[in-house]
Amino acid sequence: MALFQRPQVATLYHRLAEPPRQLIALFGPRQTGKTTIVRQVLRQIDLESRYWAVDEPESDRFRIPSATTEATFFAPQVPDKKRLRERLVENWEEARLKAEQFGGFVLVCDEIQEIPQWSETVKGLWDADRARGCPLHVVILGSAPLLMQSGLSESLAGRFESIRVTHWSFDEMSAAFDFDLPRYLYFGGYPGAVPFVRDPDRWRDYILGALVEPNIERDLLAMTRVDKPALLKRLFELGAVYSGQILSYTKMLGQLQDAGNTTTLARYLDLLASAGLLAGMPKYAGRVHRVRASSPKLNVLNTALMTAGSGYSFAEAQADRSFWGRIVESAVGAHLFNTATSDIRLHYWRDGSQEVDFVLQRGARIVAIEVKSGAKRMPLGGMDEFEQCFSPRSSLLVGEGGIPLNEFLTVPAHYWFEEA
Repeated sequence: MALFQRPQVATLYHRLAEPPRQLIALFGPRQTGKTTIVRQVLRQIDLESRYWAVDEPESDRFRIPSATTEATFFAPQVPDKKRLRERLVENWEEARLKAEQFGGFVLVCDEIQEIPQWSETVKGLWDADRARGCPLHVVILGSAPLLMQSGLSESLAGRFESIRVTHWSFDEMSAAFDFDLPRYLYFGGYPGAVPFVRDPDRWRDYILGALVEPNIERDLLAMTRVDKPALLKRLFELGAVYSGQILSYTKMLGQLQDAGNTTTLARYLDLLASAGLLAGMPKYAGRVHRVRASSPKLNVLNTALMTAGSGYSFAEAQADRSFWGRIVESAVGAHLFNTATSDIRLHYWRDGSQEVDFVLQRGARIVAIEVKSGAKRMPLGGMDEFEQCFSPRSSLLVGEGGIPLNEFLTVPAHYWFEEA
């Protein structure tokens, strides 16, 4: 694991090798390796740096060693929400002096969304640096993507370059931890959970307690207005159970036993997707208003979120052909969602009994994808009907008789537009 590097390491390294033209923002779900990526880069570059973890006071004023310096530790400070903005300014000003002294410096602010009104403060400091030509690189990290994106787009438009960090893919888990396909499908793409896979109880506790709970409590409920927090939590639990299935908002409300409305559920699904937990894919209809009104297809964004609370052991999950088939389909959906570029939309399609599992859309071009697991009966007419109605650029069969699943999970979503 110590030697494995995600692709974002090279991207960040090259950005820091250039003169500081923009802020660099790394954002993505918890436990996807954002901090590790930054630490690996800081140990490779020649610039000195300071890493400040906003939510971990013991990490305050810990300087990562560069290729030519040693690590330096300072006394920890007691966290104080009211002082976080002041501490941001203090760290920035000290880094600014170092940058001017050494001709370059890197300041890293981790979990920056914890600072009230962080984006306005960063804007003022960054603009001041640009006015004076200060050679200070600034890297900001956050585990609340929706809040990060909001702050960046509202106050820092034109001043930042984003590096998206998503869940680990099959080829990454295979290269770093020697995961085979069945283990990846069941245990998912959380590197921090790997030490616990031989202890099912500890593994489930880690996924549900150390990952899901903080994602919801700290990244959603504490950072975003949610009028019905209990409904949001139950919606995630429902989505984990029904991952890979189409479920109408009306049926969801019935299952959740809540007097909410479909607009609230749609917004909560967007929040859960922003946190890397659960997506609600709309039906492909060719018309925007019909897409928005459709019943969503629920899909976890990491299959560990589906299996951890299922009650199935690894062996039991494989023995239940129906459940394993939904894991396979959910893994494909998660992979497409996590690797899709910003100009690609992910849908499903259904007309009566005819169905296509996934539809990728990039502008006017579409790619239809059907997943075939050993347990799934192939709806032979679904793809034919879809092709007649919408003339996709290409139609793909993933699994038995088509593209091997392990191969499909190694290429990003945009590949199918370039190769089709």
